[in-house]
Amino acid sequence: MRFSSRNNYKSKEIPIQTREEAPTELQEFIIQTAYHLGLSPKPLRKIICRILRKSPDQNNWSEYPNIDTENHELLQSCEWFYVYDLIEELYQFFKGKERNQFQEDLNNFFRSNGIGWQLSDGEIKFRGDDEFEAIKEKTVKILDVKGKLTSKNEINEAIKDLSKKPDPDITGAIQHSLAALECVIREVTGDQKSTLGKLINDYPDVVPKPLDTVISKMWGYTSNMGRHIEEGNPPDFDEAELAVGISSNLISYLATKNFKDKETEFEW
Repeated sequence: MRFSSRNNYKSKEIPIQTREEAPTELQEFIIQTAYHLGLSPKPLRKIICRILRKSPDQNNWSEYPNIDTENHELLQSCEWFYVYDLIEELYQFFKGKERNQFQEDLNNFFRSNGIGWQLSDGEIKFRGDDEFEAIKEKTVKILDVKGKLTSKNEINEAIKDLSKKPDPDITGAIQHSLAALECVIREVTGDQKSTLGKLINDYPDVVPKPLDTVISKMWGYTSNMGRHIEEGNPPDFDEAELAVGISSNLISYLATKNFKDKETEFEW
């Protein structure tokens, strides 16, 4: 174990600045980490070429500097999302402690370099800021403990939509996050048929004011989203992240307050 890990030192996390690109520093870090964990340039080239659907340069025989240089050039010339495909492929290649170390090293790099992705169980997934990640994880945990699996699945689908590459499914993320909230409010009110808009109109006291107005506005926005897209004004990524974050906060509040059948302790 490294000095920093033994003593729980971590690089300061910086605000997210990068999503739809793979900086040169990340490309270099992937290659050097793969070498450090036991891959030599030639087998790494084989993996890269498979991801990029390229043929290795048969004129390159020596691992250093030729094949190593080729590996760098392949990543520098490819579209950004293939670099993240490579990360997932390398995760599957490594086993045991090397796999765990690879995931830890990549996630530390993402956090300390403002990259809005994380490697989780072999998949590159959307990463928000600290506050967003904390409430998302808390929401999923609460719903799991309380046995509200439909709402939990909807939140997970919202995160998957934000994680899609090269283009996130913005409308899908917003719709799934509101569907998760709708499921929980149906459980709280006992009204299993009404839409979210009707639920908050009929049961405004399900949340403290003015949160009922917030939910109503979110529902109205989602209902009109198709028209916004037709008019050439689709929602952007930040709006989707905001919708998922607000929904997650509301779900956490409602589930903790109303579902007493399965108890657990949560730190707020």
